[in-house]
Amino acid sequence: MGPVSEQTSPRPRVSARLAAIAESATLAVDAKAKALKAAGRPVIGFGAGEPDFPTPAYIVDSAVAAAKDPVNHRYTPAAGLPALREAIAAKTLRDSGYEVKPSSVLVTNGGKQAVFQSFAAVVDPGDEVLLPAPYWTTYPEAIRLAGGLPVEVFAGVDQGYLVTVEQLEAARTPRTKALLFCSPSNPTGAVYSPEQTAAIGAWALEHGIWVITDEIYEHLTYDDAVFTPIVRAVPELADTTIVVNGVAKTYAMTGWRVGWMIGPADVITAATNLQSHLTSNVANVSQRAAITALTGDLAAVEEMRTAFDRRRRTIVDMLSQIDGVRIPAPEGAFYVYPSVEALLGRTIRGVTPRTSAELATLILEQAEVAVVPGEAFGPSGYLRLSYALSDDDLVEGVTRIQALLGEAE
Repeated sequence: MGPVSEQTSPRPRVSARLAAIAESATLAVDAKAKALKAAGRPVIGFGAGEPDFPTPAYIVDSAVAAAKDPVNHRYTPAAGLPALREAIAAKTLRDSGYEVKPSSVLVTNGGKQAVFQSFAAVVDPGDEVLLPAPYWTTYPEAIRLAGGLPVEVFAGVDQGYLVTVEQLEAARTPRTKALLFCSPSNPTGAVYSPEQTAAIGAWALEHGIWVITDEIYEHLTYDDAVFTPIVRAVPELADTTIVVNGVAKTYAMTGWRVGWMIGPADVITAATNLQSHLTSNVANVSQRAAITALTGDLAAVEEMRTAFDRRRRTIVDMLSQIDGVRIPAPEGAFYVYPSVEALLGRTIRGVTPRTSAELATLILEQAEVAVVPGEAFGPSGYLRLSYALSDDDLVEGVTRIQALLGEAE
């Protein structure tokens, strides 16, 4: 007799690791809005988290010159151009008020790669990572890819979307390895005060918890809010903190793909080794442009911040006029995060949305305005709107939302 063949089910074509990843909801909403607009629909998109301004001309000019220099046509160190690592260290001293060595800097392909590599560097399978919610949609996926378990710590509208030390302590277990800290926040625009930042930093230090702090919106604060680097607030945290940042939001350079991570030597070495196999160096022309951005003044940044502030006040005022919408005034970034919980279960043009995802679909279909539902960032019942779009489009888009939601019964 021949060998007995076993009946086995077909093996999955896609690995379980990647099959479990959800698509970026913010990019998906932006792509859908752009597709509808390309098809001739007058869609206004509030989905994408990128400035609508062009990159400042002096930065572009430096990139053009760099592209003509053959030295930039070759591989460079995986960790980044030495001149850029030095510029990031100098910028950190200028803007954050503490010293780091250029060797503690790893230049990455945008802030998103820095986020992923930060979790990959310190999280082992089964480790828990405290994730204040609402959170940026990529954080939990990056944690899971590292084998970690995201533990959501939710702060709602009544708290201004700011978690407390008491909440973090209640969520801490023996398996807690790290805390994700983001201020100013995407998606809420919330900014932790110096006192709140110091208290959270001291708590993490006391319990030996790593802090991964995303500081990419550092220059976008409004009113009396100030950006507080957690390492400046608690200097003793430097040995267990990874700082994530980049040029994307500050200099309107989202497409240039230059971010970085700053951390202890062993972590940066490990992440550099990973990147040497994953992507190697960031495009040299982009790195040269980033050097120009970081070593120049912040005049262009202030112009953009002034425009964002004007739009912020407009969108908060207009959304606050809608019955059933609650919206704390954001103090940073370029997002508003209104609560629409009171609108769920009410009928609008014959449809009764039960979740913010269903409400967002209704707004897109009936008002031709694209917003991102709260499900992308944590619990249902919220919407995220970016005000990084023209003043005219902003007013027109929110006017459409006002008209639609004003019909709720």
